[in-house]
Amino acid sequence: MLTRKQHELLLYIHRHLSEQGVSPSFDEMKDALNLKSKSGIHRLITGLEERGFIRRLPHRARALEVTRLPEDIERAGAPAPVSGTGNRFAPTVIQGDFSAALAGTTVPSECESTQLPLYGRIAAGTPIEALRDHDNFVDVPVSILGKGEHYALEVDGDSMIEAGIFEGDTVVIERTDTADNGAIVVALVDREEATLKRIRRKGGAIALEPANKTYETRIFPPERVKIQGRLVGLIRKY
Repeated sequence: MLTRKQHELLLYIHRHLSEQGVSPSFDEMKDALNLKSKSGIHRLITGLEERGFIRRLPHRARALEVTRLPEDIERAGAPAPVSGTGNRFAPTVIQGDFSAALAGTTVPSECESTQLPLYGRIAAGTPIEALRDHDNFVDVPVSILGKGEHYALEVDGDSMIEAGIFEGDTVVIERTDTADNGAIVVALVDREEATLKRIRRKGGAIALEPANKTYETRIFPPERVKIQGRLVGLIRKY
């Protein structure tokens, strides 16, 4: 079953394909659904793709293909989707007025996962500059998120293995500039290097502690360290 926004986006993509012969851009989809950011569109497209309603055509810009319609729309008389073949793209076409079909449709308003921007790889051994790539997103269970803004980083290094954080893991970070003593944070050192460490405040200094005995704790004056976020979750692929 589709959420209301997934339903709206699927129909909008169909209409755009019928009228223009190409998929709508992310900006066009965002504006059509009155969303504030493109991250919501990424989440909706991923949900439609996972449920088998659309697929992304590789090596083509703005290339989405509708593979099937919701049952209520099909019962209303819309034609079945037509797939592209070879190098030729055959857009799907929806005809008719779907207001009647939508009127009796009940869809859930909540989903089990959401998408967060994946800003890049962060060293858990030697600090590296945090990279931000606003085109990459990662699916995250909503149950691990609290209030506020969140983002994700991929771990590169082994200095936090005793805290259960391994190279290749994806860490979920709550954006904040404060954290309790002993929390695992993203710390920006000298405004150019970011690292994932446990923070300790000792007198007038800040210690960034690894969770690996082969690494040393680094101590800085407070003005050299800025907290960019606090660890709230971890995702691991096997």
